[in-house]
Amino acid sequence: MRENVSASLCFASILSLTAVHADDWPSWRGPTANGVGKADVPSDLSLSENLLWKVKLPGRGCSTPVVVDGRIFVTSPIGKEDGVLAFDSAGKELWRKTLGTLRPGRGQRVGSSANSSPVTDGKTLFTYFKSGELGAFDFEGKELWNLNVFDKYGEDKLWWDVGTSPVVTSKGLVLAVMQTDGKSFLLCLDKRTGKELWKVDRKFETGVESGDAYTTPHVVDVDGRETIVVWGADHLTGHSVETGEQLWVCGGFNPKKLKAWRVIASPVITDGVAVVPFGRGEFTAGVKLGGTGDITESASLWRSTKCGSDSATPVARDGLAYILNDSGKDRGKVTCVEAGTGEIKWQSKLPRGAQIYYSSPVISGDTFLAAREDGTVFSAKIGSAGLENVQEHEIGEDLIASPVVVDDMILLRGGAHLMAFGRK
Repeated sequence: MRENVSASLCFASILSLTAVHADDWPSWRGPTANGVGKADVPSDLSLSENLLWKVKLPGRGCSTPVVVDGRIFVTSPIGKEDGVLAFDSAGKELWRKTLGTLRPGRGQRVGSSANSSPVTDGKTLFTYFKSGELGAFDFEGKELWNLNVFDKYGEDKLWWDVGTSPVVTSKGLVLAVMQTDGKSFLLCLDKRTGKELWKVDRKFETGVESGDAYTTPHVVDVDGRETIVVWGADHLTGHSVETGEQLWVCGGFNPKKLKAWRVIASPVITDGVAVVPFGRGEFTAGVKLGGTGDITESASLWRSTKCGSDSATPVARDGLAYILNDSGKDRGKVTCVEAGTGEIKWQSKLPRGAQIYYSSPVISGDTFLAAREDGTVFSAKIGSAGLENVQEHEIGEDLIASPVVVDDMILLRGGAHLMAFGRK
């Protein structure tokens, strides 16, 4: 049932079904895969006064919605099954489909059967779940194919709930499975049929649990070559989109093989540099992408203990990375660093609260948005010396999924509802 629907809300229909445009939000971290949107959402927008619509979801999930061609897609439990729903830009449900029996989260407040976010190439929607179900749908809800990754390729041995999201390349759909105790690999499937195109092992010796990764790969141009960049098991690697071959590897993040250095926050990439959070939020590193073989010595640009994030993936654009300390004594600290040098440009502090940030922040225009677990959303203007005009908004339910900013609208997926905010 919809609530507070604004009749004036609509998306600009400037997209086609043949390509993803910059104004869409086609994946968990948006059109650039770095948490940056193109919409013009003012930093002082009052969310409490500008709720456009609110839709009850059929179950609790932690995945982030994606938006393409004026349609919003979100994964969720539907009864006892893995499900996906489609909505139009006014919050009207268009369709819902199920894929198979769900596998519940571990009972933690941040776990669910639907942690992984969907992704689209502008033609097809791809969904992935803790059960291992990986499926493809057209935009009208027709199932094109599905398979169970764990049934076919090996059991899930992660300590916590599956969190990685699939990514699309020019050659296929790629999924990363990285775990200490089970099989670890990259898998590429034909986007139209689900047929395996290639599969390569990605296994490194690590300490206990440190091989577990909940990160999502990047697909970027490196040295003029489309490359899959993967972070996990104490190593950053680059792979060919054609074959999955490892092109280069950067290690040295955990030379003593300390245990429990599992990684949740993904890197961000700007100006050919990956900004990598690691060490359970204690460290951040800058790595120059490219080269061949072991690039550990040549590519390691800087390392810092002055900023870090364990769960919340940073934001990056124009050679700068914005890192949100998500837990500990520095919880709520936002650090702007130069990706190539690690130089800190400024640090600001969001109002402190008892709970932490599992949601990853986003930037759109000069507006910074961050959602805390307790349902508090912070918005601020990015100034030359830090965050300005910090606003605090209470949503009324827990927030684990990341904000989505598209067509001058903020989408938030809470513990019970999908909500849209914007100018009325």
